[in-house]
Amino acid sequence: MTGGPLAGLRILEVGHILAGPYATMLLADLGAEVTKVEPPGGDLSRQVSDAYFASLNRGKRSVRVDLATAKGQEHLHRLVRDTDALLVNLKPSAVHRFGLTYEALRPVNERLVCVSLTGWGMAAGDEPAFDYVVQAATGVAALTGAPDGPPLLPGYSSADNSAGLAAALGLLAQVVSGRGGQIEVSLRDVMLSQLNYHAAAWLNDGTAPRRLGGAHAYYVPAQLFPTAEGHLALFVTHDAFWRAFAAEAGIEGHDTMAERAAHREEVVAAVTKALAADTAAGWEARLRPLRVPAAAVRTLPEALAAAPEAVVEAGGTRLVASPFRVTGYEPSYGPPPRLGEHGDLT
Repeated sequence: MTGGPLAGLRILEVGHILAGPYATMLLADLGAEVTKVEPPGGDLSRQVSDAYFASLNRGKRSVRVDLATAKGQEHLHRLVRDTDALLVNLKPSAVHRFGLTYEALRPVNERLVCVSLTGWGMAAGDEPAFDYVVQAATGVAALTGAPDGPPLLPGYSSADNSAGLAAALGLLAQVVSGRGGQIEVSLRDVMLSQLNYHAAAWLNDGTAPRRLGGAHAYYVPAQLFPTAEGHLALFVTHDAFWRAFAAEAGIEGHDTMAERAAHREEVVAAVTKALAADTAAGWEARLRPLRVPAAAVRTLPEALAAAPEAVVEAGGTRLVASPFRVTGYEPSYGPPPRLGEHGDLT
């Protein structure tokens, strides 16, 4: 395969920071030609750091266009005529003001796929909707942390990244249909969707989710445990895993998932006591041959050192590779573009 699976697909991106740029970078990694349409001052992520910008924008082109001017709108329409899809990551009023919807651009290119990626949805107004705000508003933060502690947020932008993946999928789905049209994706809807079984339990059974300190709501034991040194993630999802683990750890009883769920505290106490006899690394080495899902908690530097094949170079910047592995295709991982490198149309 000489080009990626998306070779020949032309995408325009208008937006800032993370969710939209992450979506289009994944598509660029797969061979699409992605052009950032940047305002005169550029994508705001350029102000964070070069490495930050590169982590979301490798392998793209950049044109600088002032969409607030008549001249800028002329340039936009010229770009749209030869484009397959447009992904916009701006607040709804800006999407409409700059004419970045399928309704506005259909006279220019009827086959254009337009994706709007917003915080709350195109009909919800311009209320601020950054990643952590959405996690708080959708119940994600309330589910995270110790039962007797405050709600917590994860240490990375899970809402932005998840919404970016969803936007890329929606864009491709409409492209595959062969028809132009409008796709809407919001951070709120994506995070609510990812609370799938928690939401279903509440909507159908009236069971509200509880904060369990990172423990799984249904599987027991499935959480982080302290050991003689470090912490171990143990994820026992069915009884065969439990039998193998219990035999290795010297724990008796609690043979079925139903029993373990009914006696969660007792099971967790027994597992905690058993795991104190060895280190996290030791338990991982012992449980791996038994096919029991377990891993020592690693720092990011440790995780990257353990997976050197996941690190690539893009124009002199070391980054994490595309999560997609396509047989016969290796992404080129070009450098992130300089502002207006491929056209200053202001």
